Amino acid sequence: MKSLTIHTLIITIFFFTISTSFASPPRLEDVFSQCTTDFKPSNPNFPIQNFTYTQQDPSFLTILNNYVCNLRYFNNTTRKPVAIVAAADVTHIQATITCAKRLSLQLRIRSGGHDYDGMSYLSTVEFVVLDMFNLRSIEFDPKLDTAWVQSGATLGEIYYGVANKSNDLRGFPAGICPGLGAGGHFSGGGYGNMMRKYGLSIDNIIDAKIVDAKGRVLDRSSMGEDLFWALRGGGAASFCVVLAWKIKLVPVPGKVTVFNVETVGNRGGVNTTELVLKWQEIADKTDNNLFIRLTLSTSNKTVKASFMGMFLGDSTKLLEIMNTDFPELGLNKSECLEIKWIESVLFWLSIPPGTAPTSVILNRIPQKQIYLKRKSDYVQKPISRTGLDAIFKVLLENENVTMAWNPYGGRMSEIPSTETAFPHRAGNMFKIQYAANWFVQGEAVANECLSQTERVFEAMSPYVSENPREAFLNYRDVDIGTSLNSTYEEGKVYGVKYFKNNFDRLVKVKSRVDPDNFFRYEQSIPVLSSH
Repeated sequence: MKSLTIHTLIITIFFFTISTSFASPPRLEDVFSQCTTDFKPSNPNFPIQNFTYTQQDPSFLTILNNYVCNLRYFNNTTRKPVAIVAAADVTHIQATITCAKRLSLQLRIRSGGHDYDGMSYLSTVEFVVLDMFNLRSIEFDPKLDTAWVQSGATLGEIYYGVANKSNDLRGFPAGICPGLGAGGHFSGGGYGNMMRKYGLSIDNIIDAKIVDAKGRVLDRSSMGEDLFWALRGGGAASFCVVLAWKIKLVPVPGKVTVFNVETVGNRGGVNTTELVLKWQEIADKTDNNLFIRLTLSTSNKTVKASFMGMFLGDSTKLLEIMNTDFPELGLNKSECLEIKWIESVLFWLSIPPGTAPTSVILNRIPQKQIYLKRKSDYVQKPISRTGLDAIFKVLLENENVTMAWNPYGGRMSEIPSTETAFPHRAGNMFKIQYAANWFVQGEAVANECLSQTERVFEAMSPYVSENPREAFLNYRDVDIGTSLNSTYEEGKVYGVKYFKNNFDRLVKVKSRVDPDNFFRYEQSIPVLSSH
């Protein structure tokens, strides 16, 4: 009996050894979650496990998809993050950085999800998403001169808050899309229809609170002027996590005047080519209070030009300026709409006046998701009549592509190209956005739209900046280069297009504040040690 008991014990130990030796290792998401849960200091009022979503969580795909604006990067084959941390406290950011470093996970930081090529929620290696949408407080100073805005706040929330607090006498120069998150939008520059008057968002940012690669919470004073310089236009995701920005509010009149004049073929006997020629002459030189965006598209085998404008003043003064600078357009008073600045946000979204309350801009989740591609260019000398005719021909051959021409000049020409990391200042007449949208899934449709965009982009090469062919960081475009190994040589390919002569200074800042290159992604700033 005793020998049988010993025999049974040996067999039991044998099978236990086999079973434990073949036991599955802990899942990476579980290790990460445990690491963040154990992190100290923590805030007992906001346990991080309540804000962490792994792939086993039933809410995981919903949280991931909520702020995906380009469906090209949300499908069954797209690599998903190990976890999403929807940070609600600064300790969540510190824990995410610490544990991602410890487990050699890359970090993707998402504020509004409008990164056109999905770099705020994509990676080719294992990664976690730090989602900032819970960190969206906006605190105004009593005099309404400044406000602290957390990175997860949207432009819609900022605009709505500013307008209501100031009785419509303050605004902020930033983008026309209310769903944009302040974190990424501001750090790439942040432009909108008041930039000729007030410059970019970054030109009106006076402080920031960040969390660096060591988990330290720093402000402008403690981070140093070189890093504060880099954050304004250099893309903060290469350096740190921005927790909040301190913005300087700007005065706006009680009423602004907006208009949108569309022409197909000709207007009042003046053909589209002549109107575009004249727009080029005046758009970057007219009154700084006036911004006129030109959009070129096609309609019924004809090029359509849309002249959409905003004037920081009344229609009487606007018409005086237009009759002097741009009489060819024939703008008349019935086409002008005098509205509050906050109401103009809806106008630029093509929401007819009076059909929706201004609170509609508080909607955070995209109402409609699409497949898209965007590219950018800068134009520094007028395009000739012959050139315009050639461009129109190409547009007619590639009907899925539209171009938005955004005028510079004014305040944009007064600020030196080295004042912030954003370099595209004096010498640029206008910036081009190339846009292609499609609404159905399928490789054939996608390839056709992408090919059309590339054909229009290539056809524009004789008319745009060169050496380098400049690009706008906030119109993220992987076509201009990516970095797989984070080397200086790889980074310079896209870096000089986005940042021109500011690229090397950005590399030096990066090498000082993040020498281990923790904050990296496909188009990040490289460190000097990789040179």
